[in-house]
Amino acid sequence: MTTAQSKTRAAKQPADDEPFDFNLDAVKAESDLTPFRVHFNGRRWEFAHLEGLDIWDVVEVADGGDLQAVLGALRLGLGDQYAEFRKIRLPQYKVMTLFRAYQKHCGMEPGESEASES
Repeated sequence: MTTAQSKTRAAKQPADDEPFDFNLDAVKAESDLTPFRVHFNGRRWEFAHLEGLDIWDVVEVADGGDLQAVLGALRLGLGDQYAEFRKIRLPQYKVMTLFRAYQKHCGMEPGESEASES
């Protein structure tokens, strides 16, 4: 591509302030994105609402199967708290109970994908 072709192609791109078909910046969550608060091992933990998690990260953690998706969602939900949470022994039977309660808090049925439209 020549420099002239490159300039012509660039000139055809509309500016960010020109009319558009859909304003994604204006989209707001339909539900209250209140964090999920948990008491565990003598401490309070706060998980970000599942619907507020970055979809790119959610898809990435879901790529490893169901258990990886659950653990990944918990890791993403905890954010900066995850490193401290991970240091605590967590019996397997508590993980799914925790995740089901997390889903329920976020208005999702167990097994429902974070990306589903319900």
